Amino acid sequence: MTKTFKNAVLDDQALIEGLKSINPAWGDMTVRVAGEAWGMPLIDQKTKALISIAIDQMALNVTGEGNPFGAHVDMALKQGATYAELEELILFASAYTGYNKGATTMGALNKIRHERGDF
Repeated sequence: MTKTFKNAVLDDQALIEGLKSINPAWGDMTVRVAGEAWGMPLIDQKTKALISIAIDQMALNVTGEGNPFGAHVDMALKQGATYAELEELILFASAYTGYNKGATTMGALNKIRHERGDF
């Protein structure tokens, strides 16, 4: 995934449709609020995506119904991140979030990769 967006939320129609499919009103609000946050100019889109993944790991919000981890992985890949960078991020974040959260997050990333045949 190498297509980069100026705004990883507002410029990704598939993401917008996915959010709105959860619930139209919730999706609309999420797109507006997240789009504004992702539109802030000082931190680049790839870094924001990597930060989102680290936050997912910290909150252990990487598995289960409605978790945002897969969308954040997609955002990072679309902004030019590699799986190697995502793995290093998870390793780095494990020192701060705990190794159990790191193991769960790495497992979730591995599952995504296997489902997509990206190994």
